Formats: sequence, C-alpha cells, structure tokens
Amino acid sequence: MSRIGRMPVAIPQGVEIRSDGEFVLVKGPKGELASRIPPGIAVEVDEKEVRFARSNDEPQQRAWHGLVRSLVANSVEGVTKGFSRELEIVGVGYKAEVKGKAVVFALGYSHPINFPIPDGIAVALDAKAGKLTITGADRQKVGQTAAEIRKLRVPDPYKAKGIKYANEVIRRKVGKAGGK
Repeated sequence: MSRIGRMPVAIPQGVEIRSDGEFVLVKGPKGELASRIPPGIAVEVDEKEVRFARSNDEPQQRAWHGLVRSLVANSVEGVTKGFSRELEIVGVGYKAEVKGKAVVFALGYSHPINFPIPDGIAVALDAKAGKLTITGADRQKVGQTAAEIRKLRVPDPYKAKGIKYANEVIRRKVGKAGGK
C-alpha cells in the first residue's frame, strides 16, 4: 500500500471538506479549492480526518493513491495558511511595479513587460530590495506564476543578472580569458 496514500489528512478547525465522487472540495478562511478524484480512488470524510483507499494494486492506481492524498493535503494547507514564493530581481536598472491587476517589469529590453496577475494570486513588491512575493491558496498556481515571472529574464551564468528564486544559487561561469 502507498505510504503517502494511507496517511490520513487531518481537518483543522474552520475547514470544511466535501466529496462528491468526482471532486474533493476544500473550503477554508483563505478560499475554496477543488481536486479531481481519478476513478478507482475512494475518499472517506470523517469529522476530524480524510482517508483514501484504492480499488486495486495496479501501478497507476498506486500512483494516484498517493497523488490524491497529497493534493488534498496541499488544499487543506492552502486554505488555512496559504503558500508563497519569493523572487529576487538582480541587475542595474531591473525593476518591477505593481499596477492594478498587472506587474510591469523593466528588465533591460527595449520595452516594458506587462505580466497579468492570475485570479487567486497576490503579488507584493519590495522595490528597495528588489524582492517579489507571490502568495495564494493554490500551491500549483503560485509555483506556476513564479516560474512564468522568472522566465521573463532567466539569470545569466556570467553576471547573474535577471529574476531568480530567493533560495536559488546561480553557478557562475568565468568570462573570456584575457588576450596575451
């Protein structure tokens, strides 16, 4: 049996979980999230915890068993605490500005880049330190938004200029050797 799939998910105070056979709906103080349940996975919702069971031991069922449990656990954590991802903007003249439902970047190109903020995501900016904090209840959406912003100007290995994750270490390369 799946080690992850057989662990129950505890339901914290103020969180409501419903299962209708096809989706598991998790509702809490920070929002509402839905996770699709693949066929062959059964969900039991008690007062204090959620349990998952699979119909057989096929490899696909075993994989889905752990996946569904992780998705529901992430939904519970998202509607209670939320998720965040920090980015750093490194480079002379590189900056960002939040304007309404979009972030406007100046990243060394000939034009500014407008990045629309998806629904359910909040972006906070510390312009002095060049830090961008992306927060939201949906873990996948927070990570995807951070990856799309980072892709606007990936840090180069020579000067390490660009947008990088806060905990990311850029492996630097040496430049051209001086002529002799």
